[in-house]
Amino acid sequence: MLKKAILIFIIAILLLFLLARFQIYAPFSENSEEQIFRIESGDGLSKISANLQDHGFIRDDVFFNIYVYLQGKESALKAGDYLLSKSMSIKEIADKIISGQAEGLQITIIEGWDIKDITEYLSGLNVCSEEEFIQAAEGSEGYLFPDTYRITSATLPSDLVKIMGANFEKKLTSDLRAEIEEQGKTIFEIITMASIIEKEVITLEDKKIVSGILWKRIRIGMPLQSCATIAYITRKNSTKISIEETQIESPYNTYKYTGLPVGPICNPSFDSIIAAIYPEDSNYLYHLSTPEGETIFSRTFEEHNIAKAKYLK
Repeated sequence: MLKKAILIFIIAILLLFLLARFQIYAPFSENSEEQIFRIESGDGLSKISANLQDHGFIRDDVFFNIYVYLQGKESALKAGDYLLSKSMSIKEIADKIISGQAEGLQITIIEGWDIKDITEYLSGLNVCSEEEFIQAAEGSEGYLFPDTYRITSATLPSDLVKIMGANFEKKLTSDLRAEIEEQGKTIFEIITMASIIEKEVITLEDKKIVSGILWKRIRIGMPLQSCATIAYITRKNSTKISIEETQIESPYNTYKYTGLPVGPICNPSFDSIIAAIYPEDSNYLYHLSTPEGETIFSRTFEEHNIAKAKYLK
């Protein structure tokens, strides 16, 4: 009986050892996307491990604690921002934090994202809450220049908005500003137009032609009829719109109201800004984008309807 009890005890210890080894050395998932994990000054082992579990980086904070205790490093965990992924093991995460390999996070703001897109992206990286960034970015739509930035734990949402805004100011050179003024337009009008162009077409060549079409429509009092503005209102990830949607009551509805909408619908690329400033004259008055991204231009409404029947089946 004693031998049996000893055997069971040994087996139990072995199983616990194997379980602990698996928990410590195996990654939580195959998701290798890096996210920022912030350790504040004064955070102890129990809080750090609990936060790691809450954010889905580790399976069980108990095994993180065990590993750190076995290393004798419970007081060596350093504050800072750490780039972690769920494909890292407890050992890899703990070793990184113990060694103090804190670093800034590189973020990339995609051309054509609006504030809500940016908010969801930053929130997903644990940079800040959605509420914090929305509050900081209020009134900045169109001026958060799409680019790659590096931030740290000291970078507040308001700081990031200022950094992106400063980048915008730098990109819009004095020559470009002079050209806008010479045309009798405002920067606000240019950025609003650029935001529509950004969502409508892809290449710089097409953007300049579309810019010419849209500015021409404004001159002759014809509605812009931009599907992108309707998608901005509805938050649909598609430019296919219904007749009912063209009647939505909104100052962004360019089917219902002539002229530019009340403001930008996204943060446009530099190419779209250039296209808005330097439109290309043409005989076209209509355009559409095929599912493959090709832009089809038409001179008359009849030609446009033929193109829609052909390319938008």
